[in-house]
Amino acid sequence: MAATKTRMTTGNLAPSYTHSALKTLETEIQGLEALKAFLDTPPFRGALDRAIIAMARTEGRVIVSGMGKSGHIGRKIAATLRSTGTPALFLHPGEASHGDLGLITDKDVVFAITWSGETSELKDIYEYCNRFGVTLIVATAWGESTAARAADICLTLPLVREACPNDLAPTTSTTLQIVLGDVLAVALIEARGFSPSDFKVFHPGGKLGAKLSIVDQIMGIDGAVPKVGRDATLSLATIEMSRKRYGATAVVDDGNRLVGVFTDGDLRRCIAVHDMQDRIELHMSPNPVTVPPGTLCTDALRIMNENAVSVLFVEDAGKLVGVVHMHDVVRTGIV
Repeated sequence: MAATKTRMTTGNLAPSYTHSALKTLETEIQGLEALKAFLDTPPFRGALDRAIIAMARTEGRVIVSGMGKSGHIGRKIAATLRSTGTPALFLHPGEASHGDLGLITDKDVVFAITWSGETSELKDIYEYCNRFGVTLIVATAWGESTAARAADICLTLPLVREACPNDLAPTTSTTLQIVLGDVLAVALIEARGFSPSDFKVFHPGGKLGAKLSIVDQIMGIDGAVPKVGRDATLSLATIEMSRKRYGATAVVDDGNRLVGVFTDGDLRRCIAVHDMQDRIELHMSPNPVTVPPGTLCTDALRIMNENAVSVLFVEDAGKLVGVVHMHDVVRTGIV
């Protein structure tokens, strides 16, 4: 017999599930509050510190494993760890029992995620770790479970109610698991001193990669930098500015130190009333806004907007080394 569909109606009005959504959020927030409270208890805090230290000090990788919904969370945790400087990969428990245990080395740390602590598919991984002395970290809600007893370090999570109305479908529990993964990843960022420039290495593409671009990567250098000496004339500065594409020229001293800037706006203001043979230092703007080459492009754009300028000259160790235009920054894709 063909299955029949049950259609829910409320007269002519579409049903609203706002109450259900709010109840779900409230249940999961309560779960996170319980996890936060656990962080204030010495047993959990001590286990968490040991887990972070083990992951930070490993000479190998963090091998993350889990089954079902915990496995999906494990894949995300491994991806987050990889992208933040901790070598990690996900090992499916089923594949592990059919040959993939061989990818675990004695230099690795294994992180197994199992809410019940009795996930049978993970048992071969526990036995392998114990047999070959591989550090095993387990995250479970049951501190006396098989997984907890097998672990070198057990992160015992609080028992919480699932947001599912039947208290069955993994919802609040998986929220706690993914947040625990973020806790570990962020702590490892701090432990490893992982910087924005390091992050850029792993995220060269897309909007995120653009936001991590630095001025050094897009600035004009050497002959592309418009500059004249402080003794140059207005005429020479105008020619230099016209030859380059930035609409401005730097004014430097004999040591290539930036002493001022002259823009096409300055030129328009003085061309009708001043002699083009005047020295540029009489008409330049002294003390221009500059940035170092390691400045994030997002910060460079903010500085331009705050100072109402479209060009920034770049200094390193007191010397002029480059120039960047607002158009160069925008082309990175950060806006």
